[in-house]
Amino acid sequence: MEKIDKLDKQILEIISQNARIPFKDVAAECGVSRAAIHQRVQRLIDMGVIIGSGYHVNPKSLGYNTCTYVGIIMEKGSMYKAAVKELKKIPEIIECHFTTGPYTILVKLYSRDNEHLMDLLNSKIQEIPGVRATETLISLDQSIKKEIPIQPE
Repeated sequence: MEKIDKLDKQILEIISQNARIPFKDVAAECGVSRAAIHQRVQRLIDMGVIIGSGYHVNPKSLGYNTCTYVGIIMEKGSMYKAAVKELKKIPEIIECHFTTGPYTILVKLYSRDNEHLMDLLNSKIQEIPGVRATETLISLDQSIKKEIPIQPE
């Protein structure tokens, strides 16, 4: 992988705070040309440093009022890949992690309410072959949401 220099980190810091910022504003803040910013950002994308961009949708605006983390205990860890194929079919699941510790899998999902959550758990997640048990943690409030810090050299 190519080296990321101080300018790259400065660009990443700026655009991670506001992905919609015009390149001319990034260029002005970094003291380089707009073309240089465009080339650097494209290089960072090509290198896999920047893996996405876009808008974040507020789930509550769409009626998804309950954010939940579900720890899933599988009969065998080797059943992970098959379980993930089934979990991908559940649109309310927005993250899935193969983990160490008490759970084989940890998922983050949004539901409209407790009844919807219960349906997702009982009729979908717990019906996946190999799922032995689940533990549910409802998020009462998201206190922090940010990107990984970009440390200058």
